Amino acid sequence: MIIELRSDTFTLPTPAMKEAMMHAALGDDVFGEDPSINELEDMAAKMFGMEASIFCPSGTMTNQIGINLHTRPGDEVICDEMSHVYIYEGGGIAFNSGSQVKAVKGNRGRLTAAQVEAAINPTDIHKARTSVVSIENTTNRGGGACYNFEDLQAIRKVCDQYGLAYHLDGARLWNALVAKKESPEAYGNLFDTISICLSKGLGAPVGSLLLGTKSHIKEARRVRKKFGGGMRQAGFLAAAGIYALQNNIERLADDHRHAAVIAETLRKKSWVPDILEPESNILIFTVSGAYTAAGLCAELEKQHIRAMAISPTQVRMVFHLDISAEMVEKLTDIINKLPD
Repeated sequence: MIIELRSDTFTLPTPAMKEAMMHAALGDDVFGEDPSINELEDMAAKMFGMEASIFCPSGTMTNQIGINLHTRPGDEVICDEMSHVYIYEGGGIAFNSGSQVKAVKGNRGRLTAAQVEAAINPTDIHKARTSVVSIENTTNRGGGACYNFEDLQAIRKVCDQYGLAYHLDGARLWNALVAKKESPEAYGNLFDTISICLSKGLGAPVGSLLLGTKSHIKEARRVRKKFGGGMRQAGFLAAAGIYALQNNIERLADDHRHAAVIAETLRKKSWVPDILEPESNILIFTVSGAYTAAGLCAELEKQHIRAMAISPTQVRMVFHLDISAEMVEKLTDIINKLPD
């Protein structure tokens, strides 16, 4: 038995999800005629109280389409220096939209309204035009940290004051909503565009959605086509997403509890000097002394546990629906037995 903790992208469809996929109604989505995709898009938009959405193969694509909608070549995007859109999307902001990034050092990947305002370029022909603020919630490299909603509202006010678009990379927004006991509608009222993933903690095999106004999504379909993201009979994948939204949101709290249990276990080890307090399903901790990050991961691999070294001294574990309470108990026992 492998305990897979490298990412929540390793989740596998459950038998019930596979059953839903096999019975999906199909059509041609580029023609707008796949009934399962249409149902998923309508369901997601209504959940967030937004006008429309578009189904895409990946969260990278929905992020890149969202940013493309709000920029023109030569513009600048404000985001945290650890943002996925900046460091993990292959330079897509430059490649796809001809725009550059103003990377700001936040707190565990989270920005404040004051930081955003300070990063906005003045109206000056020598400066790039600041056009969009991109926020990530939860923060991947920040160890699953969640924004306080009041801070997001404060950034919205800055965006309104300076005429900036407001985009949310919500790859793990479902985790934030569960952890903070917040509603999707509140986020739909706040952001211009929202990217949400179905293939992480929700357990679908593929797919993300971009949400926005009808005019945004109409243009997004054109951009998706240019990016090569037009799909045909993809209702199989949409059916998995529908099942995930109907069945797998509330159980995310289990993943959060599991991360907290392992964090508490690690605090007792002398070779763990620092842990980013887990707020959701991601656990990042620092090792020293007896272990390097790679060394600890190699030792855990011998016990059929897969974790990820994200730096020479930091290890990441991500908890998800394929990690049971029994697996967490086994991991706890193994960590306790590792020598100091």
